[in-house]
Amino acid sequence: MPGPTDATRFPKARTWVAAGLALVAGVIIAMPLAHHFTAQAQNNAPAVVPTAPPGVANASGAVQRGLPDFADLVDQVGPAVVNIRTTAKVAAAGGDTAEMDEQMQEFFRRFFGVPMPRQNPQQRPNPRGTPPSEEEQQRGVGSGFIVSADGYIMSNAHVVDGAEQVYVRLTDKREFKAKVIGADKRTDVALLKIEASGLPNVRFGDVSRLRVGEWVIAIGSPFNLDNTVTAGIVSAKARDTGDMVPFIQTDVAINPGNSGGPLINMRGEVVGINSQIYSRSGGYMGISFAIPADEAQRVADQLRASGRVIRGRIGVQIGEVSKEVADQLGLPQAQGALVRSVEPGGPAEKAGVEAGDIVTRFDGKPIERWNELPRFVGNTRPGTKSTLQVLRQGKYKDLAVTVAELEAEGKVAKAAQPSQAPAPKATSTLLGLSVADLSEADKRELKLKSGVRVVAVEGAAARAGLAEDDLILSVGNTSVVNSQQFEAALSKLDKAKPVTLLVRRGEWVQYVVVKPTAR
Repeated sequence: MPGPTDATRFPKARTWVAAGLALVAGVIIAMPLAHHFTAQAQNNAPAVVPTAPPGVANASGAVQRGLPDFADLVDQVGPAVVNIRTTAKVAAAGGDTAEMDEQMQEFFRRFFGVPMPRQNPQQRPNPRGTPPSEEEQQRGVGSGFIVSADGYIMSNAHVVDGAEQVYVRLTDKREFKAKVIGADKRTDVALLKIEASGLPNVRFGDVSRLRVGEWVIAIGSPFNLDNTVTAGIVSAKARDTGDMVPFIQTDVAINPGNSGGPLINMRGEVVGINSQIYSRSGGYMGISFAIPADEAQRVADQLRASGRVIRGRIGVQIGEVSKEVADQLGLPQAQGALVRSVEPGGPAEKAGVEAGDIVTRFDGKPIERWNELPRFVGNTRPGTKSTLQVLRQGKYKDLAVTVAELEAEGKVAKAAQPSQAPAPKATSTLLGLSVADLSEADKRELKLKSGVRVVAVEGAAARAGLAEDDLILSVGNTSVVNSQQFEAALSKLDKAKPVTLLVRRGEWVQYVVVKPTAR
């Protein structure tokens, strides 16, 4: 039962596509181009809706407003938006093979408007048997925007990831070789620098003032078409996609090459960096995501100062608290972060945090959604003494924790397994469970103070997802040290109501609600 750490996420069933990397050497990789450019333009063109002049009432008496004019915004911000081109050195084939490849490239350019996919150099024949030479080839295309007159540029980390050279082209057609100051994959923010001065640059807006339904525009280089403008509205704020970032969701058309470009409000201020789309097909489907400008600025400031981002960690694996579990545990709402595992020797363990705790506050800030905890901790300077409020067995506790610095993730240790030696057992016909005691050696190896092992499961427990060798740590809000206590705890509960069990499987714990079988 894996769960996200306090600094990372696990992939979901949905597909989140980073738009910028899809345009590789002019060919769509992650987002296949389903139609010719003409068809694409027709699909993206807004419908023309007849409207009354601004302030004119329609037949129903309601005032009907005209659509906004974005021309002044584009004139104001457009010069600060740049095209970013990345290259890498690859082995070049010679002789007839190279000539044929160039002919095919020209064929694709003439009849399809895009270059054909480059053949893998390792697969090209080399008739003379000589080592191939290296040539610089285009690797990807993205967007960015100038944030200071002396040449600092913000973009997405995935736009420059793996590039050997990065080139920046301005709207006046000047091109510069850029230096990557730093890139942070967790937030997908990159900071670049070009040697120039007196450059046009953007202004940042206050993201907290951004409202759902507000008009916004994007400027970028979709399909390598410089300074393309698309418009839409803010669809949602603080949208969770499992990342470190609470994204701004919009319906602004974002396509391959748009990644890293600015999201701009009607005051001409940058409020986000276009980063991802939601798609089942790999192409744009009307839902786009932008990194909030305040989050991006915080990351960029650290990249500029030290070339990397320093984040805090407390050493827990966490998961969501479902409404059903919240109701059973007496939480007013389905909120907080369930601690599913505690890193041995980590800050949380030293503070007294236990698997099964529900973190409800961090430094006084309520954890309304479980993935807010990694963001709060990550934005805390290492060495800071913070306070965690946890709910444990129906009671709230305040625990003092010293935040450590987040490092590269290590390998997860293999979970210890309880021994299979005979032990005292207890059976609940109502739940369909049989459990056995854990030996003292088992508890030491598993680092447990309490718990019983499931030896047989059927009926209600099986339907709830329990399995043999699961460890039951508590029944309701009562810890169970042995099978006798397990039986006693069940006897005190209302037999007609669901039972909440804290269950450990491998290294992870989870609350499981079992609905008793009717007699």
